[in-house]
Amino acid sequence: MAQKDTILLAPVTVTAVSPERFMSGLKLQKVDSATLSNFRFQNLGDLLMFNTPIAIKNYGPGQLSTASFRGTSANHTAVLWNGLNINSASLGQTDFSTIPVIGFDQLAVQYGSAASIVGSDAVGGSILLNSIAQPAGFNSHVSQRYGSFRNYQLQTGAKYGFRLNDNWNFSGKTALNYNRMINHFSSTERRRYALLSSQTIQQGLVQDFFFRSKNQQEFSVHIWLTKNKLTLSPKEIAGRELTLTEAYRTMIRYQFKGWSVRSSWVRDVIDFATGNYSNLDHAVTDRFSGRVEKDLFWKMNSFGNIQIKTGAEWANYRAQLTGYEKPLVTENRADLFALTRWQVTPALIMSVNLRQAFITKYSPPITPSVGAEYCLIKNEGYDLKIKGSYARSYRVPTLNERYWKTLGNPDIRPENGWNKEVGAEQKFVLNENFFTAGVTAYRNRIKNWTYWNPSKNYHVENLQEVLTRGVEIQAGWMRNSGILKSGANLGYTLNRSSQEKAYDNYAAEIVGKQLVFVPKHSGNLNAFVQVGNTRLTSQIQAVGKRFTTFDNSQFFNGYLLTNLLAENSWSLGKIQVNIQGQINNITNAFYLNVRNNAMPGRSYAINVTLSSVDFKTDKK
Repeated sequence: MAQKDTILLAPVTVTAVSPERFMSGLKLQKVDSATLSNFRFQNLGDLLMFNTPIAIKNYGPGQLSTASFRGTSANHTAVLWNGLNINSASLGQTDFSTIPVIGFDQLAVQYGSAASIVGSDAVGGSILLNSIAQPAGFNSHVSQRYGSFRNYQLQTGAKYGFRLNDNWNFSGKTALNYNRMINHFSSTERRRYALLSSQTIQQGLVQDFFFRSKNQQEFSVHIWLTKNKLTLSPKEIAGRELTLTEAYRTMIRYQFKGWSVRSSWVRDVIDFATGNYSNLDHAVTDRFSGRVEKDLFWKMNSFGNIQIKTGAEWANYRAQLTGYEKPLVTENRADLFALTRWQVTPALIMSVNLRQAFITKYSPPITPSVGAEYCLIKNEGYDLKIKGSYARSYRVPTLNERYWKTLGNPDIRPENGWNKEVGAEQKFVLNENFFTAGVTAYRNRIKNWTYWNPSKNYHVENLQEVLTRGVEIQAGWMRNSGILKSGANLGYTLNRSSQEKAYDNYAAEIVGKQLVFVPKHSGNLNAFVQVGNTRLTSQIQAVGKRFTTFDNSQFFNGYLLTNLLAENSWSLGKIQVNIQGQINNITNAFYLNVRNNAMPGRSYAINVTLSSVDFKTDKK
C-alpha cells in the first residue's frame, strides 16, 4: 500500500496565527518590554525616534509627529492596532504624538512593503500594536511625571486575571492617562529662531477583556479612546490655532478551531479653528468593518509543513467634513487574501501571499508577495540566517485627496510599487555575552505617488515616480552576570530617496534630488547598565542633513541628541516604588525639524510609579 504523504491536521488545539508569521523574508523588529517601560510616559513617535531608523518629523512637545519610513512619506506607513489599520481615512496617516505607549502591550516594526499581508498604506513599512491576555493575578499602578516647561503627566491602571469556572478564564487591562504640556519655555527663541509656543492636553482610556476556554475558544473586547487638544500660540489671538482630535476605537473578536471573526467601529473627529475660533472646521469619519479568516495546517512528510491563513474583510466609511463638495461621503471597501507559510525544511521557510482589494470607483492592483529565510549555520552558540523578499504594494487615495473642494481630484489613481530587499542576521553567544547583528539592503519603486502640486496651486495629482534605496545595519549586545546586567543596541541607515521622472517643467528641476525632510544618514545608540534594582540608560539619536526644498537648495543641518535616564526601585510591603530621573537633550543641542521653528533645548523630568505587588487569585 502506498504511503500517504499529506496529512491534514485538526486545528482544534491552535488559535488564530499571527500575521507576522507570514512575513518571511521581511525585516521585523520586536521592541522588548524594557524599552516600552523606559518610554511609558512618552508617545509612539518618541520611542521610534530613538530605537528605529524611521525618520520622525516632530513639530515640538505634544505637537504633530509623523514618520518617514525608508524614505517614503507619512502616508506610506500602516499603523495596525490588533490587526486593524487605524490611519485616518481623511488624512491617510497617524499622528504618533496622540498614541501613548501605555495604549498597547506589544510593539513590532515591520520594514518594507507588506500590502499583501496588512493591506493599503504598507508601502514603506508597518507599525504593529497588539493587546495580549494577562496572566492570573492582580496588579495596579499609579504613575506621575513632572517635567520642565511646567509639563505634567498622570497614568493609572490595573491588570487582572482569574478563573471564572472549570472551563473559562477571564483577564483584562484598564489604563487611563492624562497629559498636560504647558510648554512654558524660558525664552521665545533659540539662536534667532522662534520657539513656537503651544499647549497640549491629552486624555486616554484603554480597556481590554479576554475570555478564554480550555477548548481554545477566545472572546475579547477592546476599547481605546483618545482625546488631544493642541493650541498653537495660545496667548496671541490673531495667530492662534486650535486642533482638537478625538479617536473612538472599539473591537470585538472571537476565535475557535482556527476560525477568527472580528467586528470593529472607529470614529475620528477633527476640529480646527484659528483666531477667536468663530469659524470651526468640523470633520467626522466613521468606519464600520468586519473580518473573517480561517487558519489551516498541513504536515507533508517529505515536503515540510504548510500553514495557510485565508479570509476576507470589508469596511464602510461615512465622512462628514466641512471642506468636502458633498455634506456626506460614503465608500465601501473589501479585501480577499490568502497568506501561506511553508516550512520546507528545518532551515528553509518560505511565504507566498496574495491580496485583492475592491473599492468603490477604484480598481487597486492585485498584490502578491514572496519571501524566504534560510538558516545557513545553526550551532549551539552561533546562528546565521539570510532572507529576502519581493512584494507589490499599493495605497488607496485618502478621502481628502478625492473629495476636497477645488484641490481634490476624484480621478486620482491608487499608488502602487514593487519592493525588493535582502538581508542577513546572526546571533552568537560567547561566555555570558549575547550578540546580534543584521544588515538589510532595500529598493522600493513607487508609481503614481500622490502629490499636492505647488505649480497648480497645490491641486492633488499623480505626479511622481519615486525610488527609495538604502541599507540598514543593526547590532546588539547583552551581558547578564548575576546582579550586573548591561547591554547596547546600535543602528545606522543610509537612505537615498528621489523622484525619478519629470511630468512638468517644475518636476524637471527636482529629478534625482533627495526628497524633503528625508535624511540620507541617521543612526541611534541605546546602552544600559544595571546593578540590582538600579539602572542607568543612555539614548542617542544622530540625524544627518535634511533638505527643506525640492531642488535641495536649502537644508537643515544634522544634529545629535542624547538622553540620560536613571532609575531605582524598591519594595514597601506589598507596594513597589519606582523612581526614574530623565534628562533630555543633555548637551542642549540646537536643531530644527520643520516650519523653521527651533526645538527645545535641555529639559528634565522625574517619574514616580507606585505598583501593587502581583498576587495569584484562584476565584471559582
